[in-house]
Amino acid sequence: MQIKRVVKSLIAVVGVAVSFSAAHAADMTGAGATFPYPIYAKWAEAYKKATGNGLNYQSIGSGGGIKQIKAKTVDFGASDMPLKAEDLEKEGLMQFPAIIGGVIPVVNLDGIAPGQLKMTGDVLAGIYMGKITKWNAAEIAAINPGVKLPAEEITVVHRSDGSGTTFLWTDYLSKVNAEFKTAVGSSTAVKWPVGLGGKGNEGVAANVQRIKNSIGYVEYAYVKKNKMTYTMLKNADGQFAAPDDANFKAAAAGADWSKAPGMYLVLTNQPGKITWPITGASFILMHKTQADAAKGKEVLKFYDWAFKNGGAMAAELEYVSLPPAVVQLIENGWKEKLKDTSGKAIW
Repeated sequence: MQIKRVVKSLIAVVGVAVSFSAAHAADMTGAGATFPYPIYAKWAEAYKKATGNGLNYQSIGSGGGIKQIKAKTVDFGASDMPLKAEDLEKEGLMQFPAIIGGVIPVVNLDGIAPGQLKMTGDVLAGIYMGKITKWNAAEIAAINPGVKLPAEEITVVHRSDGSGTTFLWTDYLSKVNAEFKTAVGSSTAVKWPVGLGGKGNEGVAANVQRIKNSIGYVEYAYVKKNKMTYTMLKNADGQFAAPDDANFKAAAAGADWSKAPGMYLVLTNQPGKITWPITGASFILMHKTQADAAKGKEVLKFYDWAFKNGGAMAAELEYVSLPPAVVQLIENGWKEKLKDTSGKAIW
């Protein structure tokens, strides 16, 4: 009798484990960019409450996201560096933008308040090439009259992993400074002449917060969350802009996604009086042929829900939601490009 009770208990435990595994197995999996992680986490929590379906997203950097989707180990990859149309074709992938945000210079300087320090692309390029090494250098002092700058060495912080945030940062600096373009270039991972690395936006934010007289670059949600000291930045119209969703929105306003092959569009250094010059979209990558059509459709349902219900959550974190016309363009692309193994559209 005792043995029967034990066996029944074991069966009950195994049954719970199996049902839990089945529920867990139904969760979508994604990996990649740390830039959109704060909003994806917020959306995922709300979506689970609304539908019961979960998202397991690994914030590992854009380079990791591209590798994982190519290897088919996740349902979708996420990257802040869009792939060019020819690369998408070669890998059998399609991509679409999911959210827009800004990359922000952040500093740790005693006596300097958020937004008090001004920067230009040329000065940032000089710092990240190791040519401007002190905070009271003439190049920084010239654009910051009346600001008390310390006579201290600048500690440069950059990403150590393959990163779409680095892509946006280096793309901008390459556009505004020819020497930076030649010496360092633009990519998700570059050979930095100076500085120390941090993994993810989280790692860069932590290093800048920890190290006095440092400078780094992070997505704006990390600035808000960690109450970091950001700088103003001179834009293409010669105005010093502040980082906020209105200025990210201004940078994205002229984007014509319908004419972008494979939806490849980089929004850095856009014209406009209030535009934030290091603005970018974060992209989702999926295989055109979906081996698990049900899982692929669940990913699309998640983003459809987020596009239609996630705007207020995005605004809270200073991200910019995509306009309805762009969402329609994206969802038309889902119908056209994403198929199951028999060639039937999954959306």
